[in-house]
Amino acid sequence: MTLQQLRYLCEVVRQDLNISRAAEALHVSQPGLSRQLQLLERELEVELFVRNRKRLVRLSPAGSEIHRNAERTLESARNIKEAAREHAGEDQGALTIATTHTQARYALPEVIRRFAQRYPQVQLSLRQGSPGDVSYLVASGSADLSIATEPIDPPSDVALLPCYQLHRIVLMPAGHPLLKSKRLTLEKLAAYPLITYDYAFIGRSKTVGAFEARGLHPNIVLNAIDADVIKTYVELGLGIAIVPDMACDRSRDKTLRAMDAKHLFEPNTIHIGIRRNHYLRGYMYAFIEMLSPHLKRAVVEQAITESVTRQAQKTRPGALT
Repeated sequence: MTLQQLRYLCEVVRQDLNISRAAEALHVSQPGLSRQLQLLERELEVELFVRNRKRLVRLSPAGSEIHRNAERTLESARNIKEAAREHAGEDQGALTIATTHTQARYALPEVIRRFAQRYPQVQLSLRQGSPGDVSYLVASGSADLSIATEPIDPPSDVALLPCYQLHRIVLMPAGHPLLKSKRLTLEKLAAYPLITYDYAFIGRSKTVGAFEARGLHPNIVLNAIDADVIKTYVELGLGIAIVPDMACDRSRDKTLRAMDAKHLFEPNTIHIGIRRNHYLRGYMYAFIEMLSPHLKRAVVEQAITESVTRQAQKTRPGALT
């Protein structure tokens, strides 16, 4: 049994049991991949897949358990390599951050600038999407960290560490009638067309929930995942928008006006997501602390350890769920 065979098994599962796609992703021949899976089954003396002639239908019960262990084994192998690089004193490598547009555009630029100055040999990559998208990227190993609000359905193998809170403002064009109000109310907001975030964002449910709790039903005319897109349509007069306070750049958004709305809506908490058992390089801990100074290395390590322990207790035979 080899790590290569375990990689082949995991990639086949990742590609929905499609041998052709798995072979293409691994840059190997389809017959060679199939042969290695057969050798693995012969070594383990079990069938990993239920087959219909030559087609893979699903994982067998044994295959499902072996696949879970294979994923953990490959993760451990990656961690061994990262630990070796760390102790070799290398301040070079890569850091992939999965985040939402708002965080990438408004929260991260200064942090990334400081990080790049301190670690010029670390290659940074940003992947953008909804909170659910970025959590999946971390869970699948496609990103090292996620920075977003808590997803509606968070993956069980991603630990979420609270960073900071986002309060809300209401954006509107200059000269809008609401600007005459000394203090906003939900009733006043409900009288105007509303632009807000997409359903994939937990902030939307909190916003709509605040209206519904008062028996109000706002006229939502547009949903979007991008704060700058939302602001574009506010400028066009399509409606007013409820967005995080950091999304208003007064030096650039000169045609818009912002009014405080934190008394109307619950704040959102931004979390850093880290895959359980993922080995973090020293520069990754440094990035986390630059973003959120209270998340020092010892705090992050303890949170990940506690998270792994809780998960193990949940999955232990006979454990309460």
